Amino acid sequence: MEKITSRKNSLCLQIRKLAADGKYRRESGCFLCDSPKLTEEALRWAPETVDAVVITPGQAVANLPPSVRVAEVPEDVMASIAPSKTPQGVLAVCRTRGTQLPEKLDGSRYVVLDGVQDPGNVGTILRTADAFWADGLFLVNGCADLYHPRTLRASMGAVFRCPVWTCGAGELSALLKKSGVPLYGAALRADTRDIRDVEYLRAAAAIGSEGRGLSDEVLALCDATVKIPMSDHCESLNAAAAAAALLWEMARSRR
Repeated sequence: MEKITSRKNSLCLQIRKLAADGKYRRESGCFLCDSPKLTEEALRWAPETVDAVVITPGQAVANLPPSVRVAEVPEDVMASIAPSKTPQGVLAVCRTRGTQLPEKLDGSRYVVLDGVQDPGNVGTILRTADAFWADGLFLVNGCADLYHPRTLRASMGAVFRCPVWTCGAGELSALLKKSGVPLYGAALRADTRDIRDVEYLRAAAAIGSEGRGLSDEVLALCDATVKIPMSDHCESLNAAAAAAALLWEMARSRR
């Protein structure tokens, strides 16, 4: 096993930049898994993407392909490169996979996030989509970086299992129409229906940011809108909570 003691080692510098710089993540095509759990999920579901694993003394990672670089660093070095305030002793450098839009959607249920900028919400929604058998997630209009450390942490490994595409509203609309998938927006307008009264055998659900809801651009693409029944004294739900309610209803159609 390689041993690194300098914080200025090239691998340490790369990890620090991956943790802090979204532009660098995009340009390098790499991202950082910041926990034993995320590293295990990467090795289980996408081992070909794992380039390097860094651990502190006493830590171990199973099922490492022989091609993966493994380095041990002291705890003070780990603390200087890990994005979390309380490092768990294991980091992995992974390569992003292709995110090109498919020619056609063959699945049944999709989620569209419109301007959801909180990384924790995006990661939680991805985790929920994966749990409720969604076939993919679309990010439009400046959503949080899929590979931000907080997004990845909240996804709990779903990033390696559930397809995610970043695209424009026009591209999304063309793909949904070509695939025969209607879009239901979580919003209020004249055609709004209770989420329990909609058939989701093939559908996509659009959820906007907490501050402004769905953008006019995405709302105009919706075939219909839906609302989540709630008490009169509540105005809205957190984006991740709203997504969970919608995904649960969509999963009921699956059964």
